[in-house]
Amino acid sequence: MRHTKDMTVGNPIRLIMAFSLPVIAGNLLQQVYSIVDSLIVGQQDGVAALSAITSSGWLDWALASIAIGLAQGFSIEIAHRFGAADHDGLKRAAGQSVLLAVLAVAVLELFAQSTLTLFLRLLQTPEETYRLTLLYLRVIFSGLPLVMAGNLCASFLRAVGDSRTPMIAITAATVVNILLDALFVIVFRWGVAGAAAATVTAQGANALICLVTLSRLPLFRLDQGCLRPQPVLCRKLFRLGMPVATGNLVISIGGLVLQRAVNGYGFLFMAGYNAASRFQGLMENAGASLGAGVATFVGQNVGAGKMDRVRNGVKKSAGIGIGLAAGVAAVMLIFGNYMLSLFIHDDPAIADQVLTNGSRFLRVMSLGLPFLYLLFVYRSALQGLGDAFIPMLSGVVELIMRVGSVLLLPLILGEWGIYLAEIMAWIGAMVLLIWGYYARLRQMTASSGKKQDSA
Repeated sequence: MRHTKDMTVGNPIRLIMAFSLPVIAGNLLQQVYSIVDSLIVGQQDGVAALSAITSSGWLDWALASIAIGLAQGFSIEIAHRFGAADHDGLKRAAGQSVLLAVLAVAVLELFAQSTLTLFLRLLQTPEETYRLTLLYLRVIFSGLPLVMAGNLCASFLRAVGDSRTPMIAITAATVVNILLDALFVIVFRWGVAGAAAATVTAQGANALICLVTLSRLPLFRLDQGCLRPQPVLCRKLFRLGMPVATGNLVISIGGLVLQRAVNGYGFLFMAGYNAASRFQGLMENAGASLGAGVATFVGQNVGAGKMDRVRNGVKKSAGIGIGLAAGVAAVMLIFGNYMLSLFIHDDPAIADQVLTNGSRFLRVMSLGLPFLYLLFVYRSALQGLGDAFIPMLSGVVELIMRVGSVLLLPLILGEWGIYLAEIMAWIGAMVLLIWGYYARLRQMTASSGKKQDSA
């Protein structure tokens, strides 16, 4: 089948990189349309409007990450079934994943819209940006069903080895977003609401393309039996999806605590920090995409019982991750300050201070990228092994490290302590994930050996 790829045979690194490169391109384009929102709004409406968009990042991610985590977790079972050539089981898993996704997104949407004002006040959102942030997030949260649909379909496609279609979908979404940003913000002058509407429409385009491609694959042509609730399979999928979603949510809670601390340093510090954080997705793109390739590779090979390929592929992926991190860091250290300056359009005194604050955070993030990239590789490897608990626990470690750093480091280092909090969270989670991966791998290898002996 043209839209699937068997990763249980062939050179592991070639397979992982061939899978990851379209994901890198797709994620890069996704970051481009996120950055374009900020760039156009910042140039058109100034620092306050820019801050309204950038400061909403952690709150937006807190809800979206649950949908994304559930989709990632459900796709682990899809990859296992595909690797084992269990096509009937794959269809049942896909059908039950859809049922769980519909239920989850209904709960998320209700929660998001009913608690938004409460969370903005708890975060001490500055009055200069409160109204704009509220408006932006109201529109963004209306797109949560599209986020869930797009991520579920893309995760299914990647689980069977198709990373090309999600890239095409993101490309189309990027074009839609940029064109609508120009129309809604520059021509219609809708400000942050226009930027949010452009993003939601782009999410819809992404979901539609992935869904159409998925519907053409015989593997995902679901009958009524696949969509009839199957409690045992639902529980299994829930055990895979919920820890990933919970881990993402816990990370988001730490980010919200960090955002509250950032807001406490005043409007100019917040504007600079959040402007720099807009580049975080761009900087982590290659590592996250490599992780997507690792997760699919490991999942399929676990389904096929090829643990030696798992070990070899993950080890080499870790080395590639460090190299990619060094390359991205070098680019950001050289060009980051210029890139950041493109976003900031305001009174020169305000713009200079915002740029100084943002540049400091950008440099710190760049130097911490190797830790983040290793985190992605080993977290994805664990998820591919079917272990959702340790990745979830790594989110708790990130929360503890991020909050602890926010509370303690500023007492010693001042504002630099805020910048370093993110890096400390990455290091803590990375250490746990590396340990957890090798412990889980030894356990599974030993179990596989015992089965072969008894046979």
